[in-house]
Amino acid sequence: MIRRFGEAVRSGQRYKRRPGVYAIIRDGNGVLVTHQENPFPEFQLPGGGIDPGEHPIAALHREVFEETGWRIALQRRIGAFRRFTYMPEYDLWAEKLCTIYLARPVLRLGPPSEAGHSAVWMTLEEAAADLGNAGDRAFVRGLL
Repeated sequence: MIRRFGEAVRSGQRYKRRPGVYAIIRDGNGVLVTHQENPFPEFQLPGGGIDPGEHPIAALHREVFEETGWRIALQRRIGAFRRFTYMPEYDLWAEKLCTIYLARPVLRLGPPSEAGHSAVWMTLEEAAADLGNAGDRAFVRGLL
């Protein structure tokens, strides 16, 4: 069974399953996160949804590059969690299945290409406190 974080499932609400991949990108005690402006400002692990027919690892590399401007090297899968949430940018109630990888930064190619995102370096301790969802925070805390 995959551990669940976040708000409780709403009785009677239909959720669409949305698999996604995310990375904890470490360089020493630093971790690269993305700051997303909309629909509300928050720090997040870089990553996102897997497009239909897309391989999860390809999706992770694409999402990290779009949200941070960095190329990464994956080290290992460290786990998965799920959360039930409303995604206003898609007008969607989603069951997010989030797979988390540990990675290292390889090369910064430029600024994020995804509108409203900026790449931010913070310490592991800061990320464990400041990331926008409990699942992300828990996986970062597991590295402390």
